Amino acid sequence: MTPTSKTIIFFGTDDFSAASLRALIAAQFTIGAVVTKPDSKKGRGRAVLPPIVKTIAEAHGIPVWQPLRVSDIADDIRAVTTHTGHAPLGVLVSYGKIIPQAIIDLFTPGIVNVHPSLLPRYRGPSPVESAIIHGDSETGVTLMQLSAAMDAGPIYTQQTIPLTGDETTPTLEAHLAERGAHALCTHLPAIIDGRLTPTPQNDDVATYCQLLSKNDAALDPATLTADAAERRIRAYIAFPKTKLTIAGQPIIVTKAHVVTDTTPANALTITCADNTHLALDELIGPSGRAMSAQSFANGYLK
Repeated sequence: MTPTSKTIIFFGTDDFSAASLRALIAAQFTIGAVVTKPDSKKGRGRAVLPPIVKTIAEAHGIPVWQPLRVSDIADDIRAVTTHTGHAPLGVLVSYGKIIPQAIIDLFTPGIVNVHPSLLPRYRGPSPVESAIIHGDSETGVTLMQLSAAMDAGPIYTQQTIPLTGDETTPTLEAHLAERGAHALCTHLPAIIDGRLTPTPQNDDVATYCQLLSKNDAALDPATLTADAAERRIRAYIAFPKTKLTIAGQPIIVTKAHVVTDTTPANALTITCADNTHLALDELIGPSGRAMSAQSFANGYLK
């Protein structure tokens, strides 16, 4: 059996997952099934749509499992082992559900997870947003062996990516997804045949990030410096977005810059903590239409 013929059960759901699934298919790894969340209602029309990895899998004739509970696929995994004569390898990329140890134990050598941070930094559900919010100079992707504890498994390898300070969560996620997919395909053969073994994380230096909610959208300039507010706008641009009320009008800020000697104020500049100033460049107005700061000022600050 070659490394690429080892049967893989792929766990994933969103766009970040899709990059790895496409890469594994292109590299001709043997994917026995894709496990993803059930179809769900999305968009303004609330149409029931499948996860993107389901669409990719079906286009390549790969079976799709959509359990309500992960434990429900135990017999399916055992059936793969019986059919192929070997326990499958699991690969998990942004699946969105906790995998119980009883399921992890059905795989050999376990489940390989692609995580978008330099673990043990930013264990948890919002590592990309956290790297931007904290103004980190670098981030990266980690290949780790999944454990029942959140993001605490031993590490196979990591790739570091420098940050320029102008990334948004969508652009950084897309970059990390591609880097993670490349790392996965590069190192998976060595993981499968045992040439690459994982090293335990240092739990003493672990940091954690939290699940974001709509309550995180409100921006309070009095409690944040202009630098911190600008980073938050970039981090939250997809969700939960950054909301302000200007001239009595609710807006969503999509782009801003810190006022300095070389980047001056504009028509929509606000005072933040420590007497710093943030110029709002682009926003979504009360009508739901995207507009420039100058257009908003012309319409509402007369």
